[in-house]
Amino acid sequence: MKELPKISEAELEVMKVLWAESPLTANEIIERLESTSDWKPKTIRTLINRLVQKEAVSYHQDKGRLYSYYPLVSQEGYLQVETKSFLKRFYGAAFKPLLVNFLKEEKLSSEDISELKRILDEKDEENQRKG
Repeated sequence: MKELPKISEAELEVMKVLWAESPLTANEIIERLESTSDWKPKTIRTLINRLVQKEAVSYHQDKGRLYSYYPLVSQEGYLQVETKSFLKRFYGAAFKPLLVNFLKEEKLSSEDISELKRILDEKDEENQRKG
């Protein structure tokens, strides 16, 4: 798999818009971001262009000069890479201390707890099948 490009916090906001809905024109991306940020249209266009250069976003040309942008990086793939990077930086890639810290601090509903138990049971079964 090709390595995912490094995406800045600002660029991530553009990616979130495209993950939610794509393809979108630059004006449509600007319209969605203007309601949540104080960025100027030129700033947003710069972020889009950076993402194209990084090959995180691509485009196709519609009617004349209108470009529609879409993500080349999936939200799931990005989240997986960022999670591993976070674990490596803060926990030395060990998942258990992070999970323990999270469970101690986070208020979990009964549904959350049931889902976590189900996931852990599935993981346990998977490990038993492997050996």
